[in-house]
Amino acid sequence: MFDNCVKSIYYEVTFDELRASILASGPHDGRASWDAARRLRLIDDLEILSRQLWQVGVHEIFADGSFAEDKDHPNDIDGYFEFSLDAIRTGELARELNRIDLFKV
Repeated sequence: MFDNCVKSIYYEVTFDELRASILASGPHDGRASWDAARRLRLIDDLEILSRQLWQVGVHEIFADGSFAEDKDHPNDIDGYFEFSLDAIRTGELARELNRIDLFKV
């Protein structure tokens, strides 16, 4: 159901919608300090991680933090996902993610 979108606290959004949103382009006040390029790179990174999580069975992914606020240059995107605690505790999730990502978890 969520394989093409990530959730925020408020609503589901596709990555194309997120890239086209005010969160990437910035407020309409003409603020020169808004770092749209940085925000687009963060979205790209979020999409990579989300696609990897989807591959290993994680379907509930949430994004928020300063990225979703009126901060010109967020350092990152805060987020979390829902998954089996046993898969995290036993290392199963990390093993599955490391299997598909050359940079490892």
